[in-house]
Amino acid sequence: MGHYLVARFNGIAIKTFSIGFGKELLGFTDKHGTRWKISMIPLGGYVQFLGDMNVASVPDPKAIAQFSSEEAPRLFANKSVWARISVVIAGPLANVIFTFLILYALLLGYGKYTIPAIIDNVAPNGVAQMAGIEPKDEIISIDGYDVRSFSDIQKLVSTSPDRPIEIVLKRELELKTIILTPVSTQVTDRFGNSNRIGRIGISRTTNPDDVTLFKPNMFEAVGMTVEEITFIIDRTAAFLGDFFVGRGDLEQLGGPIKIAKVSGEVATLGILALINLAALLSLNIGIFNLLPIPMLDGGHLLYYIIEAIRKKPLSMRIQEAGYKIGLFLVLSLMIFTVFNDLT
Repeated sequence: MGHYLVARFNGIAIKTFSIGFGKELLGFTDKHGTRWKISMIPLGGYVQFLGDMNVASVPDPKAIAQFSSEEAPRLFANKSVWARISVVIAGPLANVIFTFLILYALLLGYGKYTIPAIIDNVAPNGVAQMAGIEPKDEIISIDGYDVRSFSDIQKLVSTSPDRPIEIVLKRELELKTIILTPVSTQVTDRFGNSNRIGRIGISRTTNPDDVTLFKPNMFEAVGMTVEEITFIIDRTAAFLGDFFVGRGDLEQLGGPIKIAKVSGEVATLGILALINLAALLSLNIGIFNLLPIPMLDGGHLLYYIIEAIRKKPLSMRIQEAGYKIGLFLVLSLMIFTVFNDLT
């Protein structure tokens, strides 16, 4: 929808708006000539512009040359490079906006339960003790993210296995900064799934009186939501970066089957948990689409940035070679993740 709305704003002729891929199951054509349809394979969707060779928006030079002088200015391929860049960015940006709206609405509507971020117990010879953390220390921030609750400590530490983190804590009114590396630990969740998380060896004994409901105002909620989105992007980038330095856990990569499985499990926890998962998936799809791989939005964006710098587009031969490489990479990843899900 992000691609569609910005394309319409730029006067671009849109051939198809499809939810899903493959054979059309049902649809209709609007007064602008756009075919809206639901297709057989429910793995995402696409917007196809007039003059595109395929659903990945690869331009078709032969088809473009055959359009009349009236139609030619409305073709995506004939628009300025900045108009094309805006259309490409609009897709991932819509993912971010959708995520923001969900998290913001949940925060305003339900608030956030908090527990004081004060440590009760420090495991002997654990990472925290070795770094100098003591009972009664209050954690103020981790890696620049404000800690408002003990659950924030768990979230920030568990998502940083084998990666150094910076902890700012308060001890007797004095602030101290400590850098340590959480130990990677395999744990099993309530659904029997094995996950790799970071641990430093601290805990807190919680009483019912310790739990308070914090309901931010509309301005505080904006900052907290932006911080949460920044955290997700940061940790997702770190997760992907782990594979380039040999720390990546291939078992954590999942495809459509794992998404369906996790969605079913999360649905048993309630509608709010499922809505949160929808927000997380939306943001991750946006991040993935920005990877500089031809066929994805990031690949198109890379081509257009190069065109803006060179003042002319890359040759079709180079673009087509990139699309073929991109198709191979995307299909390989899909096959691998499905295999990973099944095994």
